[in-house]
Amino acid sequence: MGNADSKLNFRKAVIQLTTKTQPVEATDDAFWDQFWADTATSVQDVFALVPAAEIRAVREESPSNLATLCYKAVEKLVQGAESGCHSEKEKQIVLNCSRLLTRILPYIFEDPDWRGFFWSTVPGAGRGGGDEEDENARPLAESLLLAIADLLFCPDFTVQSHRKSTVDTAEDIHSIDSCEYIWEAGVGFAHSPQPNYSHDLNRTELLKLLLTCFSEAMYLPPSSDSSNANPWVQFFCSTENRHALPLFTSLLNIVCAYDPVGYGIPYNHLLFSDYREPLVEEAAQVLIVTLDYDTSTSSSPTVDGTTTSTAMDDVDPPGPDNLFVNYLSRIHREEDFQFILKGVARLLSNPLVQTYLPNSAKKIQFHQELLVLFWKLCDFNKKFLFFVLKSSDVLDILVPILYFLNDARADQSRVGLMHIGVFILLLLSGERNFGVRLNKPYSVRVPMDIPVFTGTHADLLIVVFHKIITSGHQRLQPLFDCLLTIIVNVSPYLKSLSMVAANKLLHLLEAFSTTWFLFSTVQNHHLVFFLLEVFNNIIQYQFDGNSNLVYAIIRKRNVFHQLANLPTDAQSIQKALQRKKKTPEPISRTNSQDGISMEGSRPAAPAEPGTLKTSLVATPGIDKLTEKSQVSEDGTMRSLEPESSQSPSEGSPAAVVSDTESWSGVRPCAPLLHEKEASQPKRDRRRLSSASLSGQWIPTPDWIHIPLQRLPNLNTQHIVMSWKSKLPLQTIMRLLQVLVPQVEKICIDKGLTDESEILKFLQHGTLVGLLPVPHPILIRKYQANSGTAMWFRTYMWGVIYLRNVDPPIWYDTDVKLFEIQRV
Repeated sequence: MGNADSKLNFRKAVIQLTTKTQPVEATDDAFWDQFWADTATSVQDVFALVPAAEIRAVREESPSNLATLCYKAVEKLVQGAESGCHSEKEKQIVLNCSRLLTRILPYIFEDPDWRGFFWSTVPGAGRGGGDEEDENARPLAESLLLAIADLLFCPDFTVQSHRKSTVDTAEDIHSIDSCEYIWEAGVGFAHSPQPNYSHDLNRTELLKLLLTCFSEAMYLPPSSDSSNANPWVQFFCSTENRHALPLFTSLLNIVCAYDPVGYGIPYNHLLFSDYREPLVEEAAQVLIVTLDYDTSTSSSPTVDGTTTSTAMDDVDPPGPDNLFVNYLSRIHREEDFQFILKGVARLLSNPLVQTYLPNSAKKIQFHQELLVLFWKLCDFNKKFLFFVLKSSDVLDILVPILYFLNDARADQSRVGLMHIGVFILLLLSGERNFGVRLNKPYSVRVPMDIPVFTGTHADLLIVVFHKIITSGHQRLQPLFDCLLTIIVNVSPYLKSLSMVAANKLLHLLEAFSTTWFLFSTVQNHHLVFFLLEVFNNIIQYQFDGNSNLVYAIIRKRNVFHQLANLPTDAQSIQKALQRKKKTPEPISRTNSQDGISMEGSRPAAPAEPGTLKTSLVATPGIDKLTEKSQVSEDGTMRSLEPESSQSPSEGSPAAVVSDTESWSGVRPCAPLLHEKEASQPKRDRRRLSSASLSGQWIPTPDWIHIPLQRLPNLNTQHIVMSWKSKLPLQTIMRLLQVLVPQVEKICIDKGLTDESEILKFLQHGTLVGLLPVPHPILIRKYQANSGTAMWFRTYMWGVIYLRNVDPPIWYDTDVKLFEIQRV
């Protein structure tokens, strides 16, 4: 039968279904078989030939027929799994049923009345309708999930057969040990099967159906109650699924072994990678959904990993009953960690490599899924986190993340990508080794729209963060606290900042310490506290080698003097706020080197108008997101109990707020600063008003959250005085007191205007015995909490929703977890 006839017959069956008002008996095989037995329709055909309106019409007007269709399709999958799909016809039936269910399931999930349908039992719908009563009582969802799992390890359909002859293999599928059929070499499996594109295609179709089963989560509104686990994922990742271990391993290995460039694949890599990429994407999406697990409310799956077993053992494990999370947390062999890290780094770097050799390779699009996977690995498996930080390999993850952050900073549709990149860096920055690794010189020149500099990975991080704060869009403001916390966390370990990075840090301090900005909202002063903490850490712990920063501090000493003499009387506060209303004070650019961006880079572009994006839930403030740890002399950390004074009730705005902690319940927020690039030719510049002079910043007043002027003057004064008295300026003031006269003397004696002489003097200078006693190093470590767990869930499903466009599985259905918006 030709493809056109096949489509026509399938369409006729759909029309019959939508026009029948009477229930069709489940035993009427002649009718039901039209949907799968005689057709060869692709998944795209199924989506085109089964319109949304018709599915909804059957659901409303003849629900029993929709129920029977679902039940019969599941039954066919169960039969295929039982028999092992030996004939081509059986394989085609399985694929057709799989495509049909992928099409229909979202419409079952969007209607609350239907949501329990798959979890109800259908009389006689057990395996093969035998006599075993207990089997017969299996809910439809469980039968479907177990059938998919079996079919994913079906010889000659989704895996290579190990049998020489094809006779007498009917019982094969029940007797095989699927651990011998893992799809790719890697964790816990050494053998890489021959690539087989039809197996890849069949796996991709079945994983698409599995992901659709899991997507019921999209039809429930976000809730702070993280205990409502996804029943589909819960069952699939339980001991009921005998393929849980080989499937987890297959998904992980297929993702981490993928090489989009195709080197090292013997022959015909074009055909191979074309079929492999959709499978890798699907595998990555299924994997992150199975790992959606809130560690803050459960016994944490981060086992210390002192097992003596093989890569992962299939004994009843301690920890979570989600086996995928469990297995992930118990990987512990160095070679497995190396394989995973190399694979993730290779794939994350793929879009960057692209820029050098145009069209040389496929440019992968699933970097957001990879970032979620990397997050889960670090969050659930502390041994993996320590392995990542043990060598400079962590920089192979850092550079792509900084590239994505810089590239997405102006694009409203990529706010989620910005958040996950920053969350990962926050998690890494809680470990001392991350700061130490950043001292490695940065020589790989990835074209990025940032100033040219010579320096280390720490310089790269600071320059990119400065760019995000000064030229990102407004929705990134909640991240400013996080960005500065990361810099604070690594600052005690930074051996030598470049002049460019040093100037960027002082530029931020200048911007954040203007009076109108400091007085505008209750929490703006936190940003100044963070920056002062960075300077103090470097002066006290890394003075030698940081002459560039010391020089920049001396040059900008007036900023520190102004902070020390900040007026706190009501009149000055009102005046500063009034002045802001009239004209924001322009903040001059601190560094003339800023104009030239790296060669080959493109400016960060905003989203194309009309780009779809999904909404995200708010993230917790930095005080909820992190907990403070103190670094002891020997480098170990001890957690500091939060003081009770740290979160005054929202109702008492006058309560004293600890220096860098935000009020509980108040979003930490920060200004949006526009850095205008020096683009006008010189002769035009004179005509511009001073406020819009090229190279000057105009902080905009729109970001204000809780304006201080709304509070009574007394309270405003009280708040400002309380934090002003805590400004940690002693170390810097002492440094200025000692060094400024010496530097001025050199300048007068030698008639110097040349920086290099002064820097040479500062390099050989010392402040030993002249500074206050060094303060203990405080690190703010990420801590798991249900707020971020919910954020990850909405972000992950939003990415999956937007990335599945062919076929558009969830498009135009009534999802509740997020809103679909246009930029």
